[in-house]
Amino acid sequence: MDQLEQFLQQHPDIEIFEVLLHDLNGIQRGKWLPRKQITKLFDGGYKMPQTTCSLDSWGRDLEELITATGDTDGICTADINTLALVPWADRPTAQIIVSMGSFSGDEPYLGDCRVVLNNILKRFDKLGLTPVVASEMEFHLFELDRDRFGAPQHSQRALDGSPALGGQTYGLDAMRDAAPLMDAINNAAKIQNLPVDTLITEFGPSQFEINLYHQDCALRACDQGSMLKRAIRQVASSHDRVASFMAKPFTDQVGNGMHIHFSLIDSQGNNVFDNGTDTGSELLNQAVAGCLETMGDSMAIFAPNINSYRRMVPGCYAPLAPNWGYENRTTAIRIPGGDHRAIRIEHRVAGADANIYLTVAVMLAGVLHGIENKLSAPEAVEGDAGDVEALLPHFWNDAIKAFEKSEFIRDALGSELQRTYAQSKRMEKHEFDSRVTLMEYDAYL
Repeated sequence: MDQLEQFLQQHPDIEIFEVLLHDLNGIQRGKWLPRKQITKLFDGGYKMPQTTCSLDSWGRDLEELITATGDTDGICTADINTLALVPWADRPTAQIIVSMGSFSGDEPYLGDCRVVLNNILKRFDKLGLTPVVASEMEFHLFELDRDRFGAPQHSQRALDGSPALGGQTYGLDAMRDAAPLMDAINNAAKIQNLPVDTLITEFGPSQFEINLYHQDCALRACDQGSMLKRAIRQVASSHDRVASFMAKPFTDQVGNGMHIHFSLIDSQGNNVFDNGTDTGSELLNQAVAGCLETMGDSMAIFAPNINSYRRMVPGCYAPLAPNWGYENRTTAIRIPGGDHRAIRIEHRVAGADANIYLTVAVMLAGVLHGIENKLSAPEAVEGDAGDVEALLPHFWNDAIKAFEKSEFIRDALGSELQRTYAQSKRMEKHEFDSRVTLMEYDAYL
């Protein structure tokens, strides 16, 4: 409570606290609390329905879960380390992230994505290891208004008004054109203590990437990644732009990925992937092997919706098979080059639309699977890894089936999360399966 009191004294003008709970899609749900009620949050008096954790993309409840539980409340526990100002709000506002607990508050709720990640981290702690994690977020900036068919419109355009042919990858002039908005995002990140590393233009028109510094607490890294996405969206909106983390906004252009970098350190802070060579240690090989073996079962998390699989096609810089390589951006797992003391894994499968907590949780669970079973990775791929049979689930239904039947997912993430996530995705999929599209009218009307 000392941190809260200090925060309140430093910011006497704060009127509202946004209390944020993440659902299975990584969407922030919650309530606004007036300043005078914020202590209630730390006294065990803040409740929300546990089903809030499993709402679908449209915010709908799982009817099966409500029937089974009676839509019981759970006590939410605040993480004081996530307390931050909200610079884009009209009124003086702060925000804080909570995790869901049981009705009595004695136990964490195992259907909460933050709780699931924290349980994975406890397993590493028992091994005397700590994951060091950083994220790279790709996103598009679109015009506020859509075209007459409802499609987004690029903010980067050619002289004739058509979408630019490319995003001027690493283009400084393109960054300068977007400087007012990018500076505003950067300033918001500083106010919220989000450690932005680099900001670049990406391959596609209107596409950008923001990277965060690595953290020796994976939960904190995910909190920062989630809050950065929120900040980008909100600041873009205030500049009359739409920031989208949609995996594949356009058929003929690249999509948005979320690349996760991670290593492991021991109790002395040593990188256990480093053995003094460029190839890395046996533990690195085991970690890679575990990630590869569990990748197919995890695809429903890496690619969480129908649009996610539009990105999983050749030529879109999205991995299609469980493979790995050194300094190879065509593989699912890349070992970046450079100083061997900083050797790490870059996991390149997930889209920017994925829940960062579950994405990191299932990746790190894969690492544990490889280390605990002393697995060996296949030979590293050299050159283009694109000309391979697509061994990862290529369709949404296949990914959901693999997820809900997986013993690895059940053991790593828990049966509650496995059940609610699969149910939520099947309910969401049913909506798309039962809707008639414009393309069907074009073809069959």
